[in-house]
Amino acid sequence: MDGTAVGEIGHGLLVLLGVAAADGPGEADRLAGKVSRLRIFTAGDGKFDLSILDIGGEVLAVSQFTLLADTTKGNRPGFSDAARPELAEPLYLRFCEALREAGVHVETGVFGASMQVELVNDGPVTIVMET
Repeated sequence: MDGTAVGEIGHGLLVLLGVAAADGPGEADRLAGKVSRLRIFTAGDGKFDLSILDIGGEVLAVSQFTLLADTTKGNRPGFSDAARPELAEPLYLRFCEALREAGVHVETGVFGASMQVELVNDGPVTIVMET
């Protein structure tokens, strides 16, 4: 990228989305529903009671095939479980659209591009989710 910001959000979630070769539209829809309803924000009492919808937050969704890395053999990760771009991109876009349909404002990166993603992590929450 040329240093131009493509997607930017305020308060919300950075979702790094890895699409597996075995994934389909159902997984994209289920994950979007789970992300939109996941109660990981607090109302000030320290309890995780609020979802991204409850707080009116936003999502920055970035496709990240390297999350599917297999590191069980040797020192070089393998990516054979990651979906090929022609399958991954439509599912990534479907995930983003399903979030929008749920009422979440979504910004995206550029699919397949090498990007610099900046994150200010406000709190102790990082969650790995699978459908």
